[in-house]
Amino acid sequence: MQVVTDPTATRAKVFGSTLAPQSYSFLATALSIGNDSAEFRMRVPIRVITENKLVISLLPGQRFSGSGKLITSNEARVAGIFLLRSNFIIESRASPWARTLNSIRYHLRELSKGGDAGALVPGMVLGDTSLQSAQFREAMRRCGLTHLTAVSGANFAIISIFVLWCMQWFVRSMRWRIIFTAIALAGFIGLVRPSPSVLRAAAMASVVLFAKAFGKRSDSLPALGFAIAAVVIADPWQGRDPGFALSVLATAGLLLLAPKIAIKLSRFLPRALAQALAPPTAAVVMCAPILVALSGYIGPMTILANLLVAPVVAIVTVLGFIAALLSPISPMLAGFILYFAKIPAGWISLVAHWAARFPVLELTTGAFGFVIALSVSIALYIFYKFQKRVLICAIIVIAILTWFMRWPGGDWQIANCDVGQGDSLVINLGDHRAIVIDAGPDASLEDRCLNQLGIREISLLVLTHFHADHVEGVAGLTNHRLVRQVWVSSNNDPLFESQRIIAMLHGIPLMVANTGMTSAIDGKWGKIYLQVLWPDLGTHDFGVLPGDGSAINNSSIALLVRAPDFSLFAAGDLEPPAQAQIVAKLSAVDIYKVSHHGSSYQDQELMARLSPKLAVISVGEGNSYGHPAAQTLAALTRLGSRIYRTDKSGGIAISAKSHHFKVRTGIGNAWWQKVRLG
Repeated sequence: MQVVTDPTATRAKVFGSTLAPQSYSFLATALSIGNDSAEFRMRVPIRVITENKLVISLLPGQRFSGSGKLITSNEARVAGIFLLRSNFIIESRASPWARTLNSIRYHLRELSKGGDAGALVPGMVLGDTSLQSAQFREAMRRCGLTHLTAVSGANFAIISIFVLWCMQWFVRSMRWRIIFTAIALAGFIGLVRPSPSVLRAAAMASVVLFAKAFGKRSDSLPALGFAIAAVVIADPWQGRDPGFALSVLATAGLLLLAPKIAIKLSRFLPRALAQALAPPTAAVVMCAPILVALSGYIGPMTILANLLVAPVVAIVTVLGFIAALLSPISPMLAGFILYFAKIPAGWISLVAHWAARFPVLELTTGAFGFVIALSVSIALYIFYKFQKRVLICAIIVIAILTWFMRWPGGDWQIANCDVGQGDSLVINLGDHRAIVIDAGPDASLEDRCLNQLGIREISLLVLTHFHADHVEGVAGLTNHRLVRQVWVSSNNDPLFESQRIIAMLHGIPLMVANTGMTSAIDGKWGKIYLQVLWPDLGTHDFGVLPGDGSAINNSSIALLVRAPDFSLFAAGDLEPPAQAQIVAKLSAVDIYKVSHHGSSYQDQELMARLSPKLAVISVGEGNSYGHPAAQTLAALTRLGSRIYRTDKSGGIAISAKSHHFKVRTGIGNAWWQKVRLG
């Protein structure tokens, strides 16, 4: 096999209760595949995934061999996935060119370490995002700055224009300047790696460079068409890549819309401000429909965030590029230049984290049409002198409809986040405060949900037990939020997950919950009373049920919550042996957060005692565990419970008043459904 892309560490995935070991992934070309009886020579693209750390030393162009398993893949660009397991042998050395380029990448990455600002520089300059945290990438995505986390067409254009500007001191002919700039651009492609996205960015940048160099905007559209055709002919898979569509639309916006927007804005804004505001506005307007389709939301702060960082993007790119070239030769000088590059990079990071705190507009299929209508209205206004009053009315109508269709809606009291196959339930205390029960398996999903809910302070965090699908999202939960206190089922569990999570919560008061513990917390709608029903301090030897982690599941914190307007019972992944121990302590409740994602392991007497009016099941779509079980759903239905599950409804928000409830879901954002009790 021959390496095509650099091996990179993949984000650790949660599989049920456990966190998968660190693995590495890269693209390669399979030159021959065989077994003991036959060998086939070929040349097909595959993706290699392995836990072997030695692959991190591989460089593009090197050949290697190994044993493993070949499976099918949903990735369009590859013929299959090769799970490399043993007999890993490097068959050839990397070329001097590859080693030189890798040296530049390595030294810049090492010199850039330290904070989000340092992590951003290798991403913007070389497309190396290995230093960026998941929280930082999520913040950049939420505020519409994700194009700055890695090399894009804009970065290529900046480097090209910088090289073209430098050429004026050495070459008089514009034609030769363009030729030398093109050569430099080709070298830059090798430095950042000629992946499909990089080649696409280079093609789009060449259009901007052409327009800038010759000052002929009338020729920019044919140039863009030529670039589109060249990219698709060279790599037909680009035609179905959303990133390709975004690159094309953003480039078209910069070339066609931005000048017109600048003219319109300059009528009532200073010219410099109008010209600064025009490019991000044009890009957002053109890309909005696809961005909404991909993410399901649009950030109102996108244009402002892009405007605030626009003046420093070129500074970071140029200084980082110079530092990268110097880093293998003179690390001290490169470090000095990087010090100044990190200042504007720090500004970008500051803007991203600030803008990410603002709520985003969660959009449904219907609202997606409104965004398209808004984009079309603005385009008609700019190109065809559409009446201002029509545009203003369209914006007002879209804003009102979007507001009413948002999740979680108005005065919600309980929300169950859609975190996939995991648990995270939020009880609203008002004033952006909440009680959170479990943090789900994904930091980004947890952070996104709490941002949607407007939670800035967590008065109490309850981690029912240390399984990955309940605690791996803690990093997202603590991201820019104050956590007052944490309850856990144990603080001396030898599990890898528990030690990591407790380390993340260092400095936050931590208590081990056990039977009989109570607490009262003031909320907007009155006091919230919490009572721990399990675990107790005794020693139990429960029988092990099929599946994983029964002993840990049965150590889950069982929590009874009572408020003036509702009562709720939540018990993590508690299974029948432990459920039977607390049945006598239970009575009817309004809401039951069904244990263990609605699995078949439920104590029927416990459900009968609870007789919930609303049953909330936190479960991942298409999970391999068969959750929720048909018999559990049938039992809840017989009890007269209204069942809501995150795999079907997305996030679930419940508004309670005098034990009357309204429920709003995150998928489809159906209008409030009223459920009367009693």
